[in-house]
Amino acid sequence: MSRMPTADAGDPPFLRACRGQPCDRVPVWFMRQAGRSLPEYRARRGSGSILDAIACPELAAELTLQPVHRYGVDAAILFSDIVVPLAAIGFGVEVVPGRGPVVAEPFRRPEDLERLRPLEPDLDVAYVAETVRLVAAETNVPVIGFAGAPFTLASYLVEGGPSRDHVRTKSLMRTDPVTWMALLDALADLSVASLRAQVAAGASAVQLFDSWVGTLSPDDYRQLVLPASRRIFTELGDLGVPRLHFGVGTGELLSLMAGAGAEVVGVDWRVPLDAARHRVGPGHAVQGNLDPVTCLAPWKVVAAETRRVLAQAGGRPGHVFNLGHGVLPQTDPDTLARVVDLVHEEGTAK
Repeated sequence: MSRMPTADAGDPPFLRACRGQPCDRVPVWFMRQAGRSLPEYRARRGSGSILDAIACPELAAELTLQPVHRYGVDAAILFSDIVVPLAAIGFGVEVVPGRGPVVAEPFRRPEDLERLRPLEPDLDVAYVAETVRLVAAETNVPVIGFAGAPFTLASYLVEGGPSRDHVRTKSLMRTDPVTWMALLDALADLSVASLRAQVAAGASAVQLFDSWVGTLSPDDYRQLVLPASRRIFTELGDLGVPRLHFGVGTGELLSLMAGAGAEVVGVDWRVPLDAARHRVGPGHAVQGNLDPVTCLAPWKVVAAETRRVLAQAGGRPGHVFNLGHGVLPQTDPDTLARVVDLVHEEGTAK
């Protein structure tokens, strides 16, 4: 069971919810809330590489704050990308529009471990810390730092890009588990270094994204992935900030993910929140879990589904309202603003 960090009575609702404390309202933020659904984002972001935008602290800070100003959300998720550390150490990662991270020379053999040098945040990604500092100085809401989980990062490196079936990744796991575990350990080191630097710069919470881990069976996850994720959360434990753990398609893994050590377990739309609470067990908050596609429907439908999520949360402390995954580009920003208002007005966590 995860230990909830101590809370202060003056903490913002997001931090109190992460720590399982009563709140005067259910806090809400959205994954990918700074993105293509916002016209102001499209106007400022332009058409260049997202990695170039992330490397400009003033621009990245502005993009981070846009949804805070428009929606009134309870947390600002840093405008960045999980592959930033990999690109920064020279592994040859680019983010291709419409496709995602692509690796010029994928990870194929044990010798490729030598290409994963340690991350030196002050030298390699100083711009990320500067963005955090700028955002934290500009807003009263908590700033969420984040990193990629070892399995998801490894899947990009091994596959060479996004994959539906993760054939090469699973093959490496099973045919060369020694190299696989060494790869995950090296990636865990990158994520720990990145997250510690973000907290030092002013992040009030951190989220580990394991977007593709739902492709695994519980046995594979337990034996070949969980140890590396658990080590990340353990090595962040002394920071005293809430730790969030998120994956997609992880209904059968929720209890195992809870054992990795985060205070908050993210839940996608496939599992009702009341069932998710039972699976993660006491001592954990839950985050989620409106289906992002629902936000494309008429408001009557969106409102009903938002209320359904709140009802399944049961009005108990320890619920952070979010989508079950990221905001879709075609989402009407006004719909998200109305969701925030509805959750704040009707959500209780006493």
